[in-house]
Amino acid sequence: MASSEIDQKFLGKLARLVENENPLLSSVLFKILGLSINLSSQLITARKQRRQDGSSANPPLDLHLHIIWLSREGLLLLDQYVLPSATLKKNVELKILAYKLLASFYHIIVLFHNTPPVTTIGTNTPEGQSTTSVANGIDKGKGVAKDNGTYGHGALKSISEGGPVGPPPGFGPQSPTAFLMKPGDYLPLAQQCFKEAIQLAEQHLWGSHSLRLSVKTEYAAFLYECVHDAEASRKLAKETISEVYEATEGIDNDMFNDACELVTVLGKMMKRGLGSNNTLRKTSNSGSQGTPRIEQTEAQAPVTAPPGMI
Repeated sequence: MASSEIDQKFLGKLARLVENENPLLSSVLFKILGLSINLSSQLITARKQRRQDGSSANPPLDLHLHIIWLSREGLLLLDQYVLPSATLKKNVELKILAYKLLASFYHIIVLFHNTPPVTTIGTNTPEGQSTTSVANGIDKGKGVAKDNGTYGHGALKSISEGGPVGPPPGFGPQSPTAFLMKPGDYLPLAQQCFKEAIQLAEQHLWGSHSLRLSVKTEYAAFLYECVHDAEASRKLAKETISEVYEATEGIDNDMFNDACELVTVLGKMMKRGLGSNNTLRKTSNSGSQGTPRIEQTEAQAPVTAPPGMI
């Protein structure tokens, strides 16, 4: 994800901050940090292979399974340990980061495991497989299930464990990744998590705060790649840059550099889906990843660095 390095910085910082007060939470945050670093390299490998093999090529099955497994483990750690311990009174940044990471893991699940697929990046669902919503899942998960079939935060019970013995992964009627997470439509859940993270960030962090920028940058990418709403993605990127302009709070050098990097990414996102003459590109009915089928035209404002960031 575009903002994963910023998230990793906050994970390390917050893990050290709570080490004396809550050693268990600190160890879990360090585990998520290691998982995030591993997952970032796996995602880079998958995208590189996809570019080399062609736009319709899927990542190798072992790489695909590893990405799903890492994302699943991240969701479990957040639900069981981080979200119950993170409160706004104790640490605002930890609370917002937890919700942001939850959205990030579901973003990856949507890209690689969603049924029906939202992009061509993941393994295609075999014909005849039902598109049962995740909310109807009845499989037992690793977490402590609530009476309403959810985990602590509300991450729907989607991780399969136990049950009758079936054919090896990839040889049955279901997707090869079905033994890791129940197939279903995770798009609404991912969008809900992003909205919750953005709401918290807007309430408690100033416009140039790198964690707030991280949340909005990834949500803009999610809107483009998964929701296929290029106009909303560009609008969010533009509004986020404007918020950086308007922020008056002071920031340290590290956060300043992170903000500069994310503003640059957001500036590029403002142009995604636009042709050289600033008009929206038209695509065929099949479309491609992250390129929605839109026919309107839109004026593109020039992108400049915020005050003090030149």
